[in-house]
Order: sequence, then C-alpha cells, then structure tokens
Amino acid sequence: MRWMVLAPFLLITGCAADNTTKMSVEMFNQVGDSLGSIEVTEEAEGVSFAILLEGLTPGEHGLHIHEKGDCTPPDFTGAGNHFNPDEKKHGLLHPEGAHAGDLPNIIVDENGVVDVEITAPNVTLKKGKKNSLLHKDGTSIIITEAKDDGMTQPSGDSGSRIACGKITEEEAKKADKKEVQKEEE
Repeated sequence: MRWMVLAPFLLITGCAADNTTKMSVEMFNQVGDSLGSIEVTEEAEGVSFAILLEGLTPGEHGLHIHEKGDCTPPDFTGAGNHFNPDEKKHGLLHPEGAHAGDLPNIIVDENGVVDVEITAPNVTLKKGKKNSLLHKDGTSIIITEAKDDGMTQPSGDSGSRIACGKITEEEAKKADKKEVQKEEE
C-alpha cells in the first residue's frame, strides 16, 4: 500500500528537471559480472541506499561513494578518491572526519549475499548542490575487499576495490524512464 501512495509523488518529482529522487545503481565485479543493484533514494535525512547484492566474498567489506562515475574494470581506479566536497579527513570514527562518501561497512553472509539499508546524511541527489552525487562527472559506489577501519587515511586501509556502480545523470534518466513505464502499465 505504501508503494501505491508514493509512486505518483516519485513520478512527479523524479521527472522534474533537476530533482531526481530515486534511481537504481547496478553493481559489477572486477570481471564485469552483475552483482545486483542498490536502490538510491533521496530522503529528508540524506540519501538512502537499499543494498541487495549477491556473489561477494563473505565477511565485512568497506563501502564508499567515490568522486567520479567511472567504473572501468578491473581495478575501478577511474572512480577517483572518496567523495569529499567538504575536504574532511577520512573515517566515520575520525574526530576530523568524515568524507561525505564514507559509509558504514557492509556484512556479506556465508552465501555471498548482503541485504541492508543505510543512509548517507551528508549527500543529496539534487543537482547543483555542493554535495550532490549527480555533479558533472557523476559519482560511484565502491565496495572494497576488506572492512574500513574508520580512521586510516585516506581510505580506511580497506584493500582493493572489488565492485563498482555508477551514480550519474544518465543512470538517473534511465530510472526516470523506468518509473514512467511502470506508471503507464
């Protein structure tokens, strides 16, 4: 019932010129296989990430938003550094942190699945804002092989990048088109 109530609102605001409110980010591993998607939604308290992925190594992994929407495999270095428009230190535990793109670690179960929702309070999907994930080059979501320790500069000693998904205007437009198609059906 909740979806039926929200769907018209999302359609109206999602199609407005500069106000994307929801999009799906497909995540890929280092060889280009899809791991599933992350539903990214503008909320009053920031941007929420509903993560449902499979095919990852069980255990704790770092999760970050990076400054560029480039997921060129196999190392995803084109994504750049963590998204940090306020030039803060890295780490959710750092007294001078955190980057806007620092997110809590995720825990992948013994079957290689992660199903969790988290919120990034210091970012938005609203274009034109300093902390917008939809700036000129877009941004990306990166999963690392190890957990982020929350303190070590510049990236939490979390190891190699093992998965990536792009948050770009192009991806947002695809999400808007899908939303319109759902409403027309």
